[in-house]
Amino acid sequence: MKTGEDLVLHFLKDMYYAEKAVLKLFPEVAAAAKSDALRIALENHTEDTKTQLTRLEGVFRSLGRPVEAMTCEAIVGMIQETDDVLKDSGGPSAIRDAALAACVKAIEHYEIARYGSIAGWLEVMGHVDAAKSLRQSIQEDSGLDALLSDTIANSLTGA
Repeated sequence: MKTGEDLVLHFLKDMYYAEKAVLKLFPEVAAAAKSDALRIALENHTEDTKTQLTRLEGVFRSLGRPVEAMTCEAIVGMIQETDDVLKDSGGPSAIRDAALAACVKAIEHYEIARYGSIAGWLEVMGHVDAAKSLRQSIQEDSGLDALLSDTIANSLTGA
């Protein structure tokens, strides 16, 4: 990475991979949830994730670049952690819901941080519409984060 555009493209590719991986993960986590609220939040956010992938594709196109993914090691690790929780926590329970919500929160915080950085760089580079598009993804991810916080609190008090 030697230029601002190299930097943006690197992280766009990372996020494209991450969103595609999350798109596969969330239905599995939703199916494992005991809480209807957690299941519904994840099902709804799966639709948001599809929209976020479309937004990323639009940003690539706005930069005149092909849509590409690059392995996101951070997401690989967070998905592995989520898989471990699914395997190690037995059947549906309030405690497992709390653990799954915490795993998904970590993923969403990563996405929020990355989208914020990329959007800031795009603004500085004069790609205001692309930055605005990514800020919509931040709002969606922040909304899920708030729902997950509620799930964690309710899961522990109901355990």
